[in-house]
Order: sequence, then C-alpha cells, then structure tokens
Amino acid sequence: MRMRSLVSLTAAAAAFALPVAVAASAPAAADDVAVLTTGSVGGPNVAEGTTITASLAGGTTATLFSSATGTSGITCAASTFTATVGSNPTAPGTAVESLTGQTFSSCTSNVVGVLGVTSITVNNLPYTTDVSSGGAVSVTPAAGSAIQTTVVLRTLLGSVSCVYQAAAGLSGTADNADNSIAFSNQQFTRTSGSSLCPANGFWSAKYSPVTASGDPVYVN
Repeated sequence: MRMRSLVSLTAAAAAFALPVAVAASAPAAADDVAVLTTGSVGGPNVAEGTTITASLAGGTTATLFSSATGTSGITCAASTFTATVGSNPTAPGTAVESLTGQTFSSCTSNVVGVLGVTSITVNNLPYTTDVSSGGAVSVTPAAGSAIQTTVVLRTLLGSVSCVYQAAAGLSGTADNADNSIAFSNQQFTRTSGSSLCPANGFWSAKYSPVTASGDPVYVN
C-alpha cells in the first residue's frame, strides 16, 4: 500500500512539472509591432525622435490649381518634406509626427499675366501629422495657428505675394505598395495678396518613398 502511494505521488509530481517545463522552454513573446516600421510590414519599429523624409514620387509634380478639376495654376517639379516621429504606439493605433520642413522648387505657372514663380514658402511650421494604422494621414497646425503658404510671383506688374491658408487642415493617404503619402485636391483659400493669384488653390502631391535613415517606412 505504501509502495502504491509512493508511485502515485511520483506520477502526480511529474505531471505537475511537465507544463512548467514546457512553459519555461517556450520562446519569449515577440516585440510589439508599432504603427510605423522600416524595411517591411512588421519590421523594426521606428524609434521616437527619428527623422522621416521624402521627395516627390518619380515622374510626378506638386500642383496648386485654381479648381479641383482644372489645370490652371502652379506646377512644381520638386518638393520635399521632413518630419520627426513624436510617438509610435503599438499597432493598431496612430503615430504622431511633427512636420518640421517642406520645400517646393522648380515651379512654373500658366496663369495669364504671371511670368514666373519666385518662391513658395510653407509658414507656421511645425505642423502635427497623424498617421493611422489604416493609412489615413492628417496634418493640423498648432492651436491658434493655420496651415499657411506664401506664394511670390513675377508678373507684368512686378512681384506680387499671396498668402494661402487651409483652415480645415490637410488629409492624405499612406500606401505601403510604394511607401508613399499622397494628397489630392486639398483646398487652400487666398487670405491676402494680388488678384493675379487665384482665389482658391487645390493642392495635390505624392511623396515616395517615405524613408527613415534611408530605409522605407511601412504603416502597420
């Protein structure tokens, strides 16, 4: 009877120890995948404080046309942006960036009376840029400020300066297929300046590839 009890106790102890051993040998859980990664979907997380940059997608231009369906306005062959990652939470979620710089160059205009484009300057930086796991991108100004661009044109009457603002902010789309962020027909309104500048400007641009330290950025 004593021998049977000892066998039963030993078997019970072995049965209890088995799951413990299995648990101890199980691999550690993988690191949580953040909204923004580099190299691939689910790749290394983009660290907070990382600088993200992009230029226009090859073969595309940035445009500021007087209507959403027209072709009259300004076309720029080059544009870049620079942003800093402020937070990059576990996906699904929303990463927050600070847009610290945006440039436009090699710009021309087909507006009657305009001889050329002297400069396009983005004002009131930085802007807050939210990138969600679904690919939605939103750009908003600081409280009490506005997304604003100053356009300087050479005209038959001399140099004129016009200020445009996007009161509602900007909305774009991130796409992992080509690591791009695209904006289409985002409306700006002329708040000051010559009537040689259209009353409204509809801005479109596609930036690709979006990179961090030279590696393509993916949205998870």
